[in-house]
Amino acid sequence: MLTVLTITTMVLGIPLTYTAWLWVEDITRNDLQNRLQRVAAEVIAQEQPDGMVPGDLDVRAAQALVPIGGKLTIVYPSPQDNATRVDIGVPEVDDPLVESLSMGTLGSLRLEVPSAPMHATQRQAVAVVALAVLASLGAAVTIAVFTARRVADPLRDVAARAARLAMGDFRPDPRRHGISELDRVSDVLDSATVEIAGRLQREHALVADVSHQLRSRLTAVRLRLDELSAHKDPEVVHEAEEAMAQVDRLTEAIDDLVRASRDEDAADRDPIPVMNELRGVVEEWKHPFTEAGRTLVLTGDDSLSAPITASRLREAVTVLVDNALMHGGGTCTVSVRTVRPGNAREPLVCVEVADEGHGVRDELAPHIFDRGFSAGGSTGVGLALARALIEADGGRLELQRRRPALFAVFLGSFAPIRLGASVTEPR
Repeated sequence: MLTVLTITTMVLGIPLTYTAWLWVEDITRNDLQNRLQRVAAEVIAQEQPDGMVPGDLDVRAAQALVPIGGKLTIVYPSPQDNATRVDIGVPEVDDPLVESLSMGTLGSLRLEVPSAPMHATQRQAVAVVALAVLASLGAAVTIAVFTARRVADPLRDVAARAARLAMGDFRPDPRRHGISELDRVSDVLDSATVEIAGRLQREHALVADVSHQLRSRLTAVRLRLDELSAHKDPEVVHEAEEAMAQVDRLTEAIDDLVRASRDEDAADRDPIPVMNELRGVVEEWKHPFTEAGRTLVLTGDDSLSAPITASRLREAVTVLVDNALMHGGGTCTVSVRTVRPGNAREPLVCVEVADEGHGVRDELAPHIFDRGFSAGGSTGVGLALARALIEADGGRLELQRRRPALFAVFLGSFAPIRLGASVTEPR
């Protein structure tokens, strides 16, 4: 709006200023022409029927018509000479403004006046026009700013409300701004707030019910296993104890996930030691890998920590390890290190899960994180769930290498890293 107003002011103001300049000059020249017309009338009044002025010309009336600092030159027919010249006023005019009038073949008038007064008046007129233009521009800018704020401020309010809604603030906002389009957006946000709050409440209730039922069933299973732990066969007792340990870990994982679902703020979490959380996952999956004739190893720096929910990290890495067991080959390596993406200020903790299998086919790679997509007969939920768990804490899960497969979990809040982006270790 300000750009349009400025351009409009220039398009109209410059020609108007030039017109004012010419208008002052035109007025001045018209005044000089009027004076010459009156002088010509005086000269004609003194002519005889033969068109001659006998004797000396009476210039008293003409003297009164000459401006201060001006010079009037009269050429008139006389019997003595064909034409006689009379000068009235100052001898010489500096930077003159000249107007002439012809009175037949033998007579003429020439009036010279200083141009400085006219230029001063022109500058005054230009100044008045410029002030008027600036005043109109100022008024237009004021109106434009007021109008823009009348639209921008409600937009900021609606954007802030949408941001609060995204952060989980479902309080209604009855304010309306008198702009039909924005008021409709506010109405939609009101409806969305009610709907989202209801859905979240139902989902939390469902999560609580499901977790309760799962814990109840797991408790029943543990009681049965506890009875088996009293069996006389040592192998049965060993298997029962291993199964009870699995039940205990599953119960703990359910409790952690339920608590994490109620606490969505990952920014204020205290960093947790990543290696300590992953040791339990690796120990749990070493036996299935051994039965498959493969090896699962964990490497990394024990001092590395990241602000992430422990249960989410364990579940996400569990999905990746399970995926490597089902679809990969050779040794599966879980490594923990620091990386520095090109758009990150600080190093990030990266958990990499790699195997030595055939990897991911090119046509499947863009879709492996899509929910419900599977090329191996599975449900297609695991990798999508793993990515959702990591992203819930501000991290990112990516397929960094297709053959052999290498999945990378970047822990921390940062811009997404695209496949093939440059990732370097800090020096």
